Amino acid sequence: MEESVLSSVVLPLSLFIIMLGMGLSLVMDDFRRVVRMPRAAMVGFFNQLVLLPVLGFGLCLAFDLKPEYAVGLMILAACPGGVTSNLITHVSKGDLALSISLTAVASVITVFTIPIVTSFSIGYFMNSDVLVELPIGVTMGKIFGITVLPVVIGMVIRRLAPEFAKSMDRPMRIASTVIFTAVVLGLVVSQREILGSSFAAVGLVTLTLNVVTMGIGFFSARALRLELPQALAITIESGIQNGTLAITVAVSILHNSAMGIPPAVYSLLMFVTGAVIMMTFGRRKEAPRPT
Repeated sequence: MEESVLSSVVLPLSLFIIMLGMGLSLVMDDFRRVVRMPRAAMVGFFNQLVLLPVLGFGLCLAFDLKPEYAVGLMILAACPGGVTSNLITHVSKGDLALSISLTAVASVITVFTIPIVTSFSIGYFMNSDVLVELPIGVTMGKIFGITVLPVVIGMVIRRLAPEFAKSMDRPMRIASTVIFTAVVLGLVVSQREILGSSFAAVGLVTLTLNVVTMGIGFFSARALRLELPQALAITIESGIQNGTLAITVAVSILHNSAMGIPPAVYSLLMFVTGAVIMMTFGRRKEAPRPT
């Protein structure tokens, strides 16, 4: 499972363009509302940073995964929500500011927690004590480059040319859906061998992790009486993980391709569940937002 042009160039560039479109739809008050309503942020962080790794560990035991697959699943569970979660939230008309905030803050926190979870998992499942180090500067730089930077550029454009930004809202939503679909098809084609040989081994457990975390995210948000856009953002952030980062940790840092299989299969399955959410909620009417 070598790094391909699709994962190293095409996907980041596509997401940069998508995030730019998201920035065109954002104003600063979107982020101020996150601060004013901390319950949404707190439940989002708890689900993503605490519940997800705990649930992943339980599923590894319940499905009796082989050691390499178990470690791979735990690496994935320790990763933050990927930038794809922001895209799905955007198209689904969820709380985009909350989604981006959760992704950004969790990405910084997990730079430090991923090595801890990974080292524990290796020690528990493989009876080995391995020190795991992540390239913190490079990781944070990549996250900044494909999330924060294009959003800031889009927000600046909206600030300077609000009418242009408004006129681009619908075209950018359509373009985001088209790009997302193209990326999904590209990943399916590039990873077809993995799907054929490994889906039976890790398909059910990865799908279970994805669906259960999304379900818990939605119902925990609604139980706290959060509005639907916030519940959607939390749902998506809970189940759409940064599979590329997980694969990088497994293959490039730990040099174990078997550990990269669960994140790869999960990444493909989460596109399917993400598409279901987009089709279910993306067509509804939403209340007007301030400019």
